[in-house]
Amino acid sequence: MCRSIKTLRPPFTESVTEEDVRAAALQYVRKISGFRAPAAHNAEAFDRAVETITKASEELLGALQVRGSR
Repeated sequence: MCRSIKTLRPPFTESVTEEDVRAAALQYVRKISGFRAPAAHNAEAFDRAVETITKASEELLGALQVRGSR
Protein backbone atom coordinates (compact mmCIF):
# COMPACT_ATOMS: atom_id res chain seq x y z
CA MET A 1 0.00 0.00 0.00
CA CYS A 2 1.22 3.50 -0.78
CA ARG A 3 1.37 5.09 2.63
CA SER A 4 1.41 8.65 1.31
CA ILE A 5 -1.87 8.22 -0.57
CA LYS A 6 -4.71 9.51 1.58
CA THR A 7 -8.37 8.54 1.44
CA LEU A 8 -10.14 10.98 -0.84
CA ARG A 9 -13.78 10.57 0.15
CA PRO A 10 -16.02 11.74 2.97
CA PRO A 11 -15.87 11.51 5.93
CA PHE A 12 -12.08 11.28 5.67
CA THR A 13 -11.76 14.29 3.36
CA GLU A 14 -14.51 16.83 2.81
CA SER A 15 -12.90 18.76 -0.02
CA VAL A 16 -10.94 17.00 -2.75
CA THR A 17 -9.23 18.91 -5.53
CA GLU A 18 -8.13 17.67 -8.93
CA GLU A 19 -4.58 18.19 -7.66
CA ASP A 20 -5.25 15.79 -4.73
CA VAL A 21 -6.48 13.09 -7.12
CA ARG A 22 -3.55 13.58 -9.50
CA ALA A 23 -1.05 13.44 -6.60
CA ALA A 24 -2.52 10.12 -5.48
CA ALA A 25 -2.36 8.78 -9.05
CA LEU A 26 1.26 9.88 -9.35
CA GLN A 27 2.18 8.14 -6.09
CA TYR A 28 0.47 4.97 -7.28
CA VAL A 29 2.32 4.97 -10.62
CA ARG A 30 5.61 5.63 -8.83
CA LYS A 31 4.97 2.73 -6.50
CA ILE A 32 4.03 0.14 -9.09
CA SER A 33 6.67 1.21 -11.62
CA GLY A 34 9.46 1.47 -9.09
CA PHE A 35 10.50 4.85 -10.51
CA ARG A 36 10.26 8.20 -8.78
CA ALA A 37 10.76 9.84 -12.17
CA PRO A 38 10.94 7.89 -15.41
CA ALA A 39 13.78 7.92 -17.89
CA ALA A 40 13.11 9.96 -21.02
CA HIS A 41 12.21 6.86 -23.03
CA ASN A 42 9.54 5.92 -20.44
CA ALA A 43 8.15 9.40 -19.76
CA GLU A 44 5.23 9.17 -22.19
CA ALA A 45 4.00 5.84 -20.78
CA PHE A 46 4.48 7.08 -17.20
CA ASP A 47 2.55 10.33 -17.84
CA ARG A 48 -0.21 8.50 -19.71
CA ALA A 49 -0.62 6.10 -16.77
CA VAL A 50 -0.89 9.01 -14.32
CA GLU A 51 -3.57 10.67 -16.47
CA THR A 52 -5.52 7.43 -16.93
CA ILE A 53 -5.49 6.65 -13.21
CA THR A 54 -6.43 10.26 -12.38
CA LYS A 55 -9.50 10.04 -14.66
CA ALA A 56 -10.50 6.63 -13.31
CA SER A 57 -10.14 7.87 -9.73
CA GLU A 58 -12.25 10.96 -10.42
CA GLU A 59 -14.95 8.75 -11.97
CA LEU A 60 -14.86 6.42 -8.98
CA LEU A 61 -15.06 9.22 -6.43
CA GLY A 62 -17.91 10.84 -8.36
CA ALA A 63 -19.90 7.60 -8.42
CA LEU A 64 -19.42 6.48 -4.80
CA GLN A 65 -22.38 6.71 -2.47
CA VAL A 66 -21.24 6.91 1.13
CA ARG A 67 -23.82 5.80 3.68
CA GLY A 68 -24.77 8.43 6.21
CA SER A 69 -23.30 11.24 4.10
CA ARG A 70 -25.76 13.95 3.12
